[in-house]
Amino acid sequence: MISRKIDWLLIVALFPLTAAGLVTVSSFVGEGGFFERQIVWVAISFALMLIVAHFDMSWLKRSHFLISLYIFSVVLLASLFVIGTEINGAFSWISFGSFTFQPADFVKIILILILAKYFSRRHIEIGNPNHIFVTGLYMILPFSLIFLQPDFGSAIILFVIWFGIILVAGISKKHLFIMLGLLGVVSILVWTLLLAPYQQQRIMNFLNPLQDIQGAGYNAYQSTVAVGSGQIFGKGLGYGTQSRLSFLPEYETDFVFAAFAEEWGFIGSLLLLVFFGIVMWRLLRMSYYGASNFEVLYSAGVMMYFMSHIVINIGMNMGLLPVTGITLPFLSAGGSHIMAEFLAIGIALSFYRNAHRTYREDAQTELIGIDLKS
Repeated sequence: MISRKIDWLLIVALFPLTAAGLVTVSSFVGEGGFFERQIVWVAISFALMLIVAHFDMSWLKRSHFLISLYIFSVVLLASLFVIGTEINGAFSWISFGSFTFQPADFVKIILILILAKYFSRRHIEIGNPNHIFVTGLYMILPFSLIFLQPDFGSAIILFVIWFGIILVAGISKKHLFIMLGLLGVVSILVWTLLLAPYQQQRIMNFLNPLQDIQGAGYNAYQSTVAVGSGQIFGKGLGYGTQSRLSFLPEYETDFVFAAFAEEWGFIGSLLLLVFFGIVMWRLLRMSYYGASNFEVLYSAGVMMYFMSHIVINIGMNMGLLPVTGITLPFLSAGGSHIMAEFLAIGIALSFYRNAHRTYREDAQTELIGIDLKS
């Protein structure tokens, strides 16, 4: 029997979010089994979350296991350049018949786990600037491989996760901003000395796609039109013209928020944000009541993982941020990212549920300061 310590408010908040995604997908992709497949993925992922939450997942803290998992993930990302399937110009997927799997979705969770492990044993010496460099290496390896696929969106998410966790861990702000300043100087030098004018223009089109609405900015422009046309109460279920008439591309994945906003309007979009807010609040609460630094950092990392997806996806749907191919958690169609999102929450629920069992043991080992390699 599942413990009463399961955060049912968090789980309940996931229902309207997944329902919103399913309803939006069914409005325009009613044929070809797309909607049915998405229901299956949601059901499997939801069951996985509950199963993981039911068991004690504290074995995920083991250093040797995490290092092995991290190495495997880096090797898997590297293998995509050989065995990966190209979709929309990116070698980001591995295909098994009709099933496609995107490793980057699960690498985000692995990065959260290994950063939580690293910093949970170093809170006493957190002022050492070497920690920024070491954890930066943990991030930069998968970041580079994902960036080269190219999958700019997922690479950005990895950076945000790393940056957020080192802030929560209490790293010296002085050292952090010195490092960011150096990165800024290097970026300026690369821009002025190494990039040709046409390469600079490509980057500018990426950062401000609406300046080229007939080319690179077409998707962003159609998305902003869809969001705006929903007005206060929306056009109604199945009456989103931007999506139905195929003006808005990829409305079931990258631009699902625009498709939803066109049908449900400002009120529906506001309710959607409320439920996202509940999920963020509960994850923040889990972090606050974590039994050890590991649980604190893991739950905070998962919250940043979701928050970055939400902010970037909605921002690009509204024309405020570059189009990066980032999915909207629990709404965008797709199997691997849905499973990864529910798995991340399931692990957080397990840590929260079993906090009372592991508190004394973790507190004792943290006082000793066990190294990550131990």
